[in-house]
Amino acid sequence: MSGVVVVGCARTGVAVARRLRSEGTPVTVIEEHPGSTEVYRERAAAVRACGAELLEAPSASDAVARVAASDMLVPSPLVAPDHPLVVAAGSAGVAVRAEIDLAADRARVPVVAVTGTNGKTTVTSLISALLVASGTRAVAAGNIGRPLIEAVGDDGVDVIVAEVSSFQLAFAPAFRPAVAVLLAVTPDHLDWHGDFAAYAAAKSRITTGQRPDAVLVFDADDPVARSIAADSPARRVGVSVRADAVDCARVAGDDLIAVDGAVIAPVASLRRSLGHDLTNALAAATAAAAAGATPEGVRSGLAAYETMPHRVALVGESGGVRWYDDSKATNPDAAVRAVSSFPSVVLLAGGRNKGLDLSVLAGPADRLRGVVAFGEAAPEVAGAFAATAIPVVTVPSVPDAVEVAATLARPGDVVLLSPACASFDAYDGYAARGDDFAAAVRGRVLESAP
Repeated sequence: MSGVVVVGCARTGVAVARRLRSEGTPVTVIEEHPGSTEVYRERAAAVRACGAELLEAPSASDAVARVAASDMLVPSPLVAPDHPLVVAAGSAGVAVRAEIDLAADRARVPVVAVTGTNGKTTVTSLISALLVASGTRAVAAGNIGRPLIEAVGDDGVDVIVAEVSSFQLAFAPAFRPAVAVLLAVTPDHLDWHGDFAAYAAAKSRITTGQRPDAVLVFDADDPVARSIAADSPARRVGVSVRADAVDCARVAGDDLIAVDGAVIAPVASLRRSLGHDLTNALAAATAAAAAGATPEGVRSGLAAYETMPHRVALVGESGGVRWYDDSKATNPDAAVRAVSSFPSVVLLAGGRNKGLDLSVLAGPADRLRGVVAFGEAAPEVAGAFAATAIPVVTVPSVPDAVEVAATLARPGDVVLLSPACASFDAYDGYAARGDDFAAAVRGRVLESAP
């Protein structure tokens, strides 16, 4: 065997190298941009320690030659389909497979996989919590924790719940989870996929390889998820917040109702019940039940579950105005959903656009008192409201946006950081942006309140 080439010496690349080397497979890890941080040095040492070769900053010709001579290329999650090494692999007839694809081949317990544009992390963690509350040894993995290829080697679990992204699914032709969850699919990461059709096609791979005895849980209120589900070979179960939905788990009256009509849990038992919370709860409960959760475990797990940070999380209240951190909303659809959850909002949006149409932010215009646009995409955010009468103020930074929002908000309003953009113009991730927002709110609004 010629061996496997892994592109990227980050956490996933290290995990793949370790697993394949433990099986005796020759591995070369190519790192095109080696770093100087302690974290990078530790990862490089781990690659070498497991017996893999680490090739740092090779010439383009050397890297292509390594790929062409290999049996398989495993790209790290952010390596795009048009990357020269992925293209070289295709030209040479070398298989390209994501880490999750390799992990699925090695899984000894059922895998529950979750994807969609928004809500993946919440639903993944919630499914795991519902299974644990039912007495099942479950672990959350994939994008939410350790790489899936590490988790499948854990003898102490009964079910693995994995958050999987479109980046991973794009290179996962053999992925076939026992239970798949497909949340709403709306435009995102078009700068990586090229267009929405390619993005949706990548998402569809969560179910195309499933067997007939597998289960697909999907958001029946989303047209793209419905379309993908229609072609699934698995048993399909839709979830809907509409009381009149047919053949779906749904919200009816004051209860979450299973597809068979049984009451899953009262809505009032949830710690938060915004529209997307109900969809997430229904999807998680349905998937967890398919993976073996008990009705009692589902009910108690839903009641105990707390909202994850940076997802419409309340920072505080002052002068009748509530301040929410929704920094995880890195695409327009997520921001629109968040705004639509409240009657009167001052929206803080901006950052780095990912090639997405921000004009949809004006959709819930009747709920907006004002908009504060910040960061690199501030002109695009402002442009989205050019045809409306909504006041828009442009500022350089998130702390500046907090200052302006405090002057726009009125008692009864919500000030909502829901950026609709990535954070990489000014931060190393959405969490850092949300923390900066919360610090500014506490320091400039809450502590200064009379």
